[in-house]
Amino acid sequence: MPVIAFANPKGGAGKTTAALLLASELSSHGAQITFIDADPERWISQWGKLPGKPENIRIVGDVTEDTIVDVIADEAAATQFVIIDLEGTASLMVANAIGMSDLVIIPTQGGSMDAKGAAKMIRLIRNQERMTRRPIPHGVLMTRTSAAVMSRALRNVREQMLVAGIPVFQTPIVERAAYRDIFDYGGRLADLPQAKVSNVDKARANAASFTAEVISMLKGQGRAQDPATTERQKETV
Repeated sequence: MPVIAFANPKGGAGKTTAALLLASELSSHGAQITFIDADPERWISQWGKLPGKPENIRIVGDVTEDTIVDVIADEAAATQFVIIDLEGTASLMVANAIGMSDLVIIPTQGGSMDAKGAAKMIRLIRNQERMTRRPIPHGVLMTRTSAAVMSRALRNVREQMLVAGIPVFQTPIVERAAYRDIFDYGGRLADLPQAKVSNVDKARANAASFTAEVISMLKGQGRAQDPATTERQKETV
């Protein structure tokens, strides 16, 4: 079953949040999910100890660079989706996980440091493609964006990615209070108390759009924006 890895060597890029949003939406639709928590901070494991963790999300936290390949293989054979929150370094564990993945998502904020981290991850993916002799679908996910307007810095980073031939998700993860509060209340987005958390419906709509794009990419429809798409869009303007 599909293995989806979230990776960026730059900390604070929204990697764990994006991974949890995907798991939350898939779980809300009844999917069985294994969440491999390979980030040393163990944010997903901490979330899993809060009230309301869905029964159809299983968290595996005890992984090392020696065991992660076997863990991924075993879990992929036993569950519908495997989601991996990788550590924020370009380590052997990260390389091994990428080599096992059906899709690598690279969360990135609109800044030069995040862009450099994303570029480093792209190089690692391409090296793994050579070693495994197969393409590894991947895309950059813009995170913590404004719901009102795209900043100049974010627009520049996005355009640089596309010009460099790097696929970019059409759906950004918008900055929402609900995405922070889910780590306090536990459970899924759909379970957050709307009387206490603002704009839960908008947050979930954003997460649902991102999830739909992930599913589309896994099916090979390639919704993540690529340079050819960008050129076609320019031609129609």
